[in-house]
Amino acid sequence: MSYYLSKSRYVSGLQCPKILWLRKNKPEVFDDSVMNQAVLDTGSEVGDLAMGLFGDYTEVPYGDLSEMISETKKLLKKREKVICEASFSYNGLFCSVDILKNLGRKNVELYEVKSSTDIHDYYYDDVAFQYYVLKSLGYTVRKVCLVYINKEYVRHGDLDLQELLTIEDLTETAVASFDDVRDNIEILRSYVRKRKEEEKDISEDCFSPFLCGFFGYCGRHLPSPNVFDLSGVQRKTKLQYYKDGLVSFSDLEEAGCLKQNQAMQVDYELHDRNDHIEKKQIQKFLSELTYPLYFLDFESFQPAVPLYDDSKPYEQIPFQYSLHYMKRKNGKLYHKEFLAYPYTDPRRELAERLCADIPKDVCVLAYNMSFEKARIKRLAELYPDLSEHLMCIYDNIRDLMIPFQKRWYYTKAMQGSYSVKYVLPALYPDDPELDYHNLEGVHNGEEASSVFKQMMTMDKETLEEYRHHLLKYCQLDTYAMVKVLTRLWDC
Repeated sequence: MSYYLSKSRYVSGLQCPKILWLRKNKPEVFDDSVMNQAVLDTGSEVGDLAMGLFGDYTEVPYGDLSEMISETKKLLKKREKVICEASFSYNGLFCSVDILKNLGRKNVELYEVKSSTDIHDYYYDDVAFQYYVLKSLGYTVRKVCLVYINKEYVRHGDLDLQELLTIEDLTETAVASFDDVRDNIEILRSYVRKRKEEEKDISEDCFSPFLCGFFGYCGRHLPSPNVFDLSGVQRKTKLQYYKDGLVSFSDLEEAGCLKQNQAMQVDYELHDRNDHIEKKQIQKFLSELTYPLYFLDFESFQPAVPLYDDSKPYEQIPFQYSLHYMKRKNGKLYHKEFLAYPYTDPRRELAERLCADIPKDVCVLAYNMSFEKARIKRLAELYPDLSEHLMCIYDNIRDLMIPFQKRWYYTKAMQGSYSVKYVLPALYPDDPELDYHNLEGVHNGEEASSVFKQMMTMDKETLEEYRHHLLKYCQLDTYAMVKVLTRLWDC
């Protein structure tokens, strides 16, 4: 098929036309790691659910574009009232409408479905492109609407689509954008037709609204490390440094423009420095820990569509925890764990088990404790009979991240980060026991969330296999905390 301009290509082309040129002429340099499969799956899930927003519907099967267009024509001719994934082509343009209301006599309404809880600027371009295509084909488009998730919806009983989904009328904006869309299309087509690749410097276009899979290619001139490798610096600030000619770490050091933490990252990268260890601060932190000492880590997932009563869209639902503990310093290490099965709301059982496994007045360590504390507080709100115990755990949590966040302990290998995924290998380089890459099935929190959701459709054997993977992953998270604390003891 010859090159066509779809609505997704149109929107990404408005961000940066070179994206389209590279996709056509150098697709091999595309970095697909920017593609977040979980986000794509969520979009499909919400899109499938929204198909029933107006009652019965007919869906155009995904496949060859010409077949999708042909099937849409047949359904319109049959006067189907609601057609999902209705597909249209005009003069090399293509779009599939998430939900098309067929009012008869070429009168239609368009509904674009998004899995977001807010309206983003590029959504206007998305619906304007669809309006342009159908209007150019001779359709009278009575409405152009955006369908997105109502973040205030709380599920009680059966899912209420009318409450879950918000419909925003963007007809006026789409109609007013007709000429702009036509002009934009000509500009993008002209750019894509260029035989020679144009140089385009790094700018905000490389990052917003989409992460660009060609950044590595377009940024191949950058030294390593460079300004974009700075940790804890806003992208806007990095871009300004870049525009000012401060590209390498040497440039940044000479300019003296960095704050203390970022200056330390640059200094350690450029010079052979011994590990930075503030013993007094670390000892003070350690002295505030009491025994028995518990190490806690949760895993959670965020279903866009609430699965359980008393939950909102994208609410963090904890489904697993790992708990290491020792009764005295350097004492024997014990382990407890919980992992829900995916068929029912995991929160009540998890809360009960947590109260059974952690006594009321013991010291609990978490890494980046805000996450664990937020989950516990929410559980306490949900289950008043467990609230006292849960809030006692909440009040006794301490954050193992603090010594690294405050830079009381810093090494070059941490690369400016205080995430445990950087701190752990910096403290224990080349230790296979602590290498998340050596795990099977689950290697990070994002994969853990995705796997738990997928378990809902797994057969029993596969489910048990992935339960084993999840347990091993979460156990390593808390064991890693034990090892981090052990290294602090050695200071």
